[in-house]
Amino acid sequence: MLILLCAKMVGTFKIITLAASLEEKVVDLENDTHTDTGVITVEGAKIHCWKHGGHGFETYLEVVENSCNTGFVNLGLRLGKEKLFSYIDKFGFGKKTGIELSGESSGILFDVDAIGDLETATTAFGQGVSVTAIQQVTAVSAAINGGILYKPYIVQSLNDPETNQVIEAHEETIVRKVISEDTSEKVRYALESVVARGTGHNAYLAGYRVGGKTGTAQKAVNGSYLQGNYITSFIGFMPANDPKIVVYVAVDNAKGVSQYGGTVAAPIARNFLQSAIPILKIKQQEGEIEKEFVYLDKTYSAVPDTTGMTLKEAMKALKNFKVEYEGKGNVSYQSPKAGTKIADGETIRLYLQE
Repeated sequence: MLILLCAKMVGTFKIITLAASLEEKVVDLENDTHTDTGVITVEGAKIHCWKHGGHGFETYLEVVENSCNTGFVNLGLRLGKEKLFSYIDKFGFGKKTGIELSGESSGILFDVDAIGDLETATTAFGQGVSVTAIQQVTAVSAAINGGILYKPYIVQSLNDPETNQVIEAHEETIVRKVISEDTSEKVRYALESVVARGTGHNAYLAGYRVGGKTGTAQKAVNGSYLQGNYITSFIGFMPANDPKIVVYVAVDNAKGVSQYGGTVAAPIARNFLQSAIPILKIKQQEGEIEKEFVYLDKTYSAVPDTTGMTLKEAMKALKNFKVEYEGKGNVSYQSPKAGTKIADGETIRLYLQE
């Protein structure tokens, strides 16, 4: 699996809570429900959801799609601190990965023996913890690859620049099995749903089954949170049914835009994922979750097969697209090919032959 890292780390930690909750069977995504009023009280402290007024009644799949803080608080409390922190440890947080770079940090976590429900609740949605980008990507890769935590490396191999002969190669190194394949499949499904129907919709690529999770973290200085100063993030992967690439993007204090991971970081991640398609030879996938479109979203359509049609027939069939053509006669070739999903209004090229 190819991993791309961009910018600074900021937590999209809810994926770990999700994986732990599914593995421990404390939640059924489709059938268990939660009512988000926008605030939940734990040990006398009020914890707010990012959406003022809350999301209302929702399934736990919708909790994940909406990145609902109070829903994840409930998952953390259902797990309890010992189980939650055991999975945090299994996924590799709180310790160095051993990647071949100097100055790696182990991150900062609560001492499980010195915390109560409040710290458990905030940890469940990623507040009050500090982890590195490489820890985050390594852990999320384990959550979606079938449940296996691998040791990360910067490069796969070192090759001779003239002969291309491999001088040194890194083999896959398994650290441990963290969750089951069944749980990992459910995590992939939930995170694909985040992109198709939830906060990650700006990372959507029609036909390529993108999964991912947004993150928005308030920055702290000298023990106090800064107002209006956030690190926004998105971690995405593709294809969701058989991941080949993971991209992590974090943006520090974005200017001139609403500071949410879905609006700032997700479109950047989408561009990286789109660029990787020809490099990794990723083909369009069937079975994707249909996207729920919102205002100003691009809409997508499958390109119909126009080969053998007259130009007039082809123009009628391609009414959702711009059309450019060369030659005379009937359509002998089209690009993109039939069945490809592209944004409405994009250009289809036809080649005509008598």
